[in-house]
Amino acid sequence: MIYAIEEINKRADIISGQSLGYRIYDSCGSTDMALKASLSLVNGENASQLYCQRPLTVQAIIAETYSTPTIAISATVGLLHLPVVSHYATCACLSDKKKHPSFFRTIPSDYYQSRALAKLVQYFGWTWVGALCSDNDYGHNGMNTFIKAATEFGVCVEFSESFFRTHPREEILRIVNIVKKSSSKVIVAFVSYADMEVLLLELAKQNITGLQWIGSESWISDMNIATGKWQYILRGSMGFAIPKSEIQGLKEFLTKVNPSSNIYLYKELWESVFQCRLSPEQSSESKSMCKGNESLNHVQNQYTDVTELQIPNNVYKAVLAIAHALNSSVGCLKWDKNQRECLEKINNTWQVLQALREVSFFTETGEKVFFDKNGDPAARYDLLNWQQGEEGATKFVKVGFYDASLQPEFQLSFNNITIMWAKVPVSVCSESCPMGTRKAVKKGKPICCYDCIQCAEGEISNKTDSVMCLKCPPEFWSNKWRDTCVPKLVEFLSFEDVMGIVLIIFSLLGVSFTLGIAIIFFVHKDTPIVKANNSELSFLLLFSLTLCFLCSLTFIGRPTEWSCMLRHTAFGITFVLCISCVLGKTIVVLMAFKATLPGSNVMKWFGPLQQKLSVITFTLLQVVICVLWLTLSPPFPYMNMNYYQERIILECNLGSAFGFWAVLGYIGLLAILCFILAFLARKLPDNFNEAKFITFSMLIFCAVWITFIPAYVSSPGKFTVAVEIFAILASSFGSLFCIFAPKCYIILLKPEENTKKHMMSKS
Repeated sequence: MIYAIEEINKRADIISGQSLGYRIYDSCGSTDMALKASLSLVNGENASQLYCQRPLTVQAIIAETYSTPTIAISATVGLLHLPVVSHYATCACLSDKKKHPSFFRTIPSDYYQSRALAKLVQYFGWTWVGALCSDNDYGHNGMNTFIKAATEFGVCVEFSESFFRTHPREEILRIVNIVKKSSSKVIVAFVSYADMEVLLLELAKQNITGLQWIGSESWISDMNIATGKWQYILRGSMGFAIPKSEIQGLKEFLTKVNPSSNIYLYKELWESVFQCRLSPEQSSESKSMCKGNESLNHVQNQYTDVTELQIPNNVYKAVLAIAHALNSSVGCLKWDKNQRECLEKINNTWQVLQALREVSFFTETGEKVFFDKNGDPAARYDLLNWQQGEEGATKFVKVGFYDASLQPEFQLSFNNITIMWAKVPVSVCSESCPMGTRKAVKKGKPICCYDCIQCAEGEISNKTDSVMCLKCPPEFWSNKWRDTCVPKLVEFLSFEDVMGIVLIIFSLLGVSFTLGIAIIFFVHKDTPIVKANNSELSFLLLFSLTLCFLCSLTFIGRPTEWSCMLRHTAFGITFVLCISCVLGKTIVVLMAFKATLPGSNVMKWFGPLQQKLSVITFTLLQVVICVLWLTLSPPFPYMNMNYYQERIILECNLGSAFGFWAVLGYIGLLAILCFILAFLARKLPDNFNEAKFITFSMLIFCAVWITFIPAYVSSPGKFTVAVEIFAILASSFGSLFCIFAPKCYIILLKPEENTKKHMMSKS
């Protein structure tokens, strides 16, 4: 401070024609003494006669080192518009202009440092940390901001304790035991350097090592803390510090200090450095008289070390800021034009205060000095890492920086310098949840303590520490590890499927039997048993049964738009054709019996032409129903994802359910009519009565399709199609064997009964 004032007084561009003076009070770290000193300055006591020509009211106060005394000073003198500029008070509470209207500082607010510490902890993935702070305004405000920011960044604080260096040893030991028993391996210490020494003393006694310490600027760059005494405890510590700077000429000024001046500080310094006494009247057994030829040029200690100028640079900037403010505010209100002299000068503290708010200048090293609306400077920090030097001493290595003026994603940056740890720290309450799982917070625990629960079926998490599982798209399903969505299996009755192959075999077997019977009937077409009941209807029935067996094949394979329309319409038309033929044969049997009665001429109304027309008419009616169905709402391929979650059923949607049931209903109506007529003719007195065989075939047909309905509705996936194919094949085989097997038996095994006489005889 003295160096800065002397430099300013030598310059012609700042407060030219006047000089700055100063008074120094030692507060001894006491809030009461600091407040007493500030009141002495406010009351207008005379400044040192060495530096001032006349007594003047103090224009500004540079104070204090700690936040708590600064709060007391600022709150006291703030109402008097007296500027208070601090070089080291970092409490965020001092940014409140309502409570501290005249406060300024050249060190950033702890608000920014606390958020920077939280962002640093988050960057390294330390989600489970302990927190210690000084039991004062500096510690509490800084820690509160840190905890709030840490929560925002997803970091949990296992414990938060405060202490002060004057607390009883039992209280310090209690905090040490908490640190010792905690599961967190990272400790954030928002502690002043004086309090840190007390804590480290107890940690050393209990040999508590292996912790990663994250420090505030109060102690992270303090050489007294970084001595070898605590090195094994704090090895690898990291934290933010005020950036280093250079003050040109300071080294020469410090070494040219002469104890002959009347400044008490110089005398105390001289006697402390050279371990001698300047005054003969001072009685000291351990110190001899100073020789007078001592020189600071050859002294290497903290006093002459200008390599760590973080806080001294803040003092330097504070003095320069006040000087620039005075330069702007010290002017003239009233001039004597004749004498060309100032009659009334500006000399009010509120004018200095206003000028200080508008200060903006660059230091000789190019650093810009200004204050924002809260009286704070730009928040910039160096990220320091404690590394061991070649000689074993701790050195502060800048491994990154933090700049609050940048965008959030760029505020914290790292240099291309290796960070050295005591050991690679891992500090989490729960291990990371792998992909395929999600976090589930433990009841009564912080959010950083959780269990890892596997995602449910159909859900995935494709990143670690996922808080929720994502549902797969409708056409996808989760794999067994629940970390990737894979396409669902598409299920349909295929030609390669075992069930499909079995049904194909039975279908082709039915076709083979039908063709075999047709060949037998063709070879024996002139025999009485073939001619009975109209051989043309028999061949047409065999043809329709062949189509029935073949239409079952349209139900197998991947459903397409054409196959869906073909399978149901082909099934409906071929079955109506088949039943129409059976119905025609049944009517022929009834008409034939009626024709044998005396005076009956009924056969002329149901001859071969009428039989063919009846088959065509019944079949055309089904064709009309199918055409309407296909025109209004045809079947279409549909991916059914409702029945199974893990696979897709590829099936044919009926389009119009009414159309489907109309087709089935018409088939059922013809089958019931045929069954009733055949049942009525079952006991007609013919030796070979075909009506009873038709009755059995229709009985099987109706039984199959009645049981088909509930089976069709309740069958899942491809089994729905299999049930429909089974019903088609079963009813077709029933009709084939019941109607044609007895005739083939007589043709092949009982040819002696294949005569007109035997056929016409009564049973």
